[in-house]
Amino acid sequence: MARRHDEEGTKGLRPEARPLGLPAGGERRVWQVRPEEAGLRLDQFLARREPQRSRAFWQKRIEAGDVRVNGQVAPKKALLNRGDQVEAVIPPPEPDWIRPEPIPLNIVYEDPHLIVVDKPAGMVVHPGAGQKEGSLVAALLAHCGALSSVGGRIRPGIVHRLDKETSGLLVAAKNDRAHLSLARQLRARQVLRIYRAIAYGFVEPEKGIIALPIGRHPTQRVRMAVRPDGRPAITHFQVLEYLPGPPRCTFLQLRLETGRTHQIRVHLSHQGFPLVDDPVYAPGRPALGLGRQALHAAELGFEHPVTGEWLQFRSPLPEAMEALLERLRGGQG
Repeated sequence: MARRHDEEGTKGLRPEARPLGLPAGGERRVWQVRPEEAGLRLDQFLARREPQRSRAFWQKRIEAGDVRVNGQVAPKKALLNRGDQVEAVIPPPEPDWIRPEPIPLNIVYEDPHLIVVDKPAGMVVHPGAGQKEGSLVAALLAHCGALSSVGGRIRPGIVHRLDKETSGLLVAAKNDRAHLSLARQLRARQVLRIYRAIAYGFVEPEKGIIALPIGRHPTQRVRMAVRPDGRPAITHFQVLEYLPGPPRCTFLQLRLETGRTHQIRVHLSHQGFPLVDDPVYAPGRPALGLGRQALHAAELGFEHPVTGEWLQFRSPLPEAMEALLERLRGGQG
């Protein structure tokens, strides 16, 4: 007899109280498991029911929290039973090509294999359903001519990402050799990624590690959340300065050991110290005029994929964040 999906890691999770959120242009699918399908893994079942989409596609949707079994989040290896109801949300299709755009870039380093840029806040890394133009990828294609193909047609050259409103350092690969090497270093947690941030409240203790799994929020698609069935996420933090405000805030440094979507924003918010002016994770907090989350990718280090040389780069804090720090130091929040 096939094991129920709650024995594969979701036991004890309550059914979600609300249906999966449906993004604009997306689709909802609902199936009931037939007798002959009992015992199939969840990802196998979905690939059979929707053969036009790959098993890898469905595994990504499952990991993103876009698939439920009988109203519950379930892992891709969950074994289905006759009569189970499987529900999935399919996001709108992404554009299948990107037009190069001559957008100015702040280039920190460049060679024939890779390029490191200092991304401004307000720029998306790659096109998506909400924004087709003005992406970093479009700017890189205009500047470099070509990027690695590993990321596909929508994310060429993109090894890691920054949120639209997060500023700072990002490396992109010009060829597949560089891309595969950088991706391997990221998986092995060998890439140095240090951020500077301003958070509401006085963060305590002054130094520590937040190790809490992160997954898609059960009811709000734009949010991630700490959840037991999420992917492992580890953030190291250290207080740099307590700021009297008002309001009281903390200037801190954070190092990513993993790189989950919204990781720093989720971890700090979960601890009760959301980032200043974060529109998603700091509801009800006083706006301090920055207009975006106070988060900057300040340092980036990795082994060069061809020469093996260790490269490390630093980016100064944007002027707007520096000005906010001065206000909070002087009691002019």
